[in-house]
Amino acid sequence: MGYACPVCETPQSDARHLANHLAFTALIRGADHEAWLDDHVPGWDEEGEAELAARVETLAEETDFPQVFEDTVGTAGEHQHDGERSGRLFEDDGPGVDGHGHGHGHGHDHDHDHGTPARNAPPAPRDEETRAVLEEARDLTERMLAEDDSESETADDAGTEPDDNA
Repeated sequence: MGYACPVCETPQSDARHLANHLAFTALIRGADHEAWLDDHVPGWDEEGEAELAARVETLAEETDFPQVFEDTVGTAGEHQHDGERSGRLFEDDGPGVDGHGHGHGHGHDHDHDHGTPARNAPPAPRDEETRAVLEEARDLTERMLAEDDSESETADDAGTEPDDNA
């Protein structure tokens, strides 16, 4: 069971997904989704996810969908319950070199390759101007991170030196 979007009939697994679909589509594309929300759910743009979900649930048609929703199954097709998810914005990048993910509790203040699969890499830029902008952004980010690291090391060193005035 799920809900069909009242505007485009796109299947949604539950009221929360329907609310997010309607709101994001209205904000990004405007037009029909925004008009529907304005007409049927006044003040929708000031509501949180739960409030909007409760309001749109009563207006949408509950429907049986033959397909499995992609966010309810794992990568190998196994079913995954919400309680099994960590709640992090991005779950593990998948198996690393050793066949295990990197979600095993260690920090990331170390330099080594995480074996991130190429499928998670962004697509290569198609034109030279985009390549140049992305390269400059990478360089600036690396410099910023290096400065942050050196500042924290300096602060750590300053905090561990004995006080000569004591």
